[in-house]
Amino acid sequence: MWPERNRNAAGPALYTGSEVGAARPAAGPAPTTVYAHNLRLRKGPTFRVYIRWIRGEMQATHAGIHPSLDDPKSFIFVIEKGVVHVNLGDIGNYLNSAIPAKFPFRNIAVTGDDEQVRVTGMLHKWMMPLPVELLSTVSSTPDGRLHLHVTKINVLKMPVKLLMRALHIEIADVMGQAPLNGIEISGSDLYFDTPKLLPPPYIRGQLTNVNVTRPDLVLIYGNSRNDETRLAQWHNFLKLTGGTIDFAKVTMHDADLTLIDASDDPWFDLDLVNYKAQLVNGYSRMTPQLGVEMFMPDLDKQLANTSGKSITLDWLRNRDTTLPPDVPVKK
Repeated sequence: MWPERNRNAAGPALYTGSEVGAARPAAGPAPTTVYAHNLRLRKGPTFRVYIRWIRGEMQATHAGIHPSLDDPKSFIFVIEKGVVHVNLGDIGNYLNSAIPAKFPFRNIAVTGDDEQVRVTGMLHKWMMPLPVELLSTVSSTPDGRLHLHVTKINVLKMPVKLLMRALHIEIADVMGQAPLNGIEISGSDLYFDTPKLLPPPYIRGQLTNVNVTRPDLVLIYGNSRNDETRLAQWHNFLKLTGGTIDFAKVTMHDADLTLIDASDDPWFDLDLVNYKAQLVNGYSRMTPQLGVEMFMPDLDKQLANTSGKSITLDWLRNRDTTLPPDVPVKK
């Protein structure tokens, strides 16, 4: 399934199996290639992204510091090709948790309406808060940002094309004069720089298409195919190859690490804040190529063949004690 790695040649496109991309120069640190399928990646307590599949690189955010699974701020996933889903409800929940106390637009809810994004909330600008609804189209920009073009603003559920002048309602009134970091306002347009706006782990790439497929916002990177039926047939996993990465107490050079979902759920639920508990309750093994494969259960589950304990010094002193029940014995 995984062809031999060659640092002077681009890796395979995960979905099609054909080779894509240009050769990387030999100078500089070796890259870490990332492959993922059916991965639900938690980005803080209130936000998740659903990675249907990606192929790209795991790059360090600071020179001289290895990407570490224990520090989501230490790396960024730079996507070459892939399909990522973002739940519209999660976007609203995250904005409500991230906005400052004096932000004028509160109680935000985000939904999809055909090819439009609908944002509703309460505008606290005058003595009495007003319910406001924004309708916008969504697209991508050449620099990888999300672009929302506001086509209509409703106040009290009534179009206010003329009333807006009386109330002096503009996009800046709704989003504030100093919006959240990662949001830029230009006339009737909003630009979202997701690595700046959303919590880590950060994701960036060349967006080629954005569309609304209820209840999600679907992001297409690198003109990738989005065959949901075929993609759902893959196992759920995250694979990192090449370069140097840190995880737990291990620094892995020429990395060959595969995290595999041990459940039969549609998505691999990976929470980098609590992933060590998944490792402890999972099963690990070495491959003939000295890679590491880790079969990880969901956070609320534990594999039946694991003890979840470490051996003690007393156990080491006595060779008559039996092996832990989760250790396979060859007969």
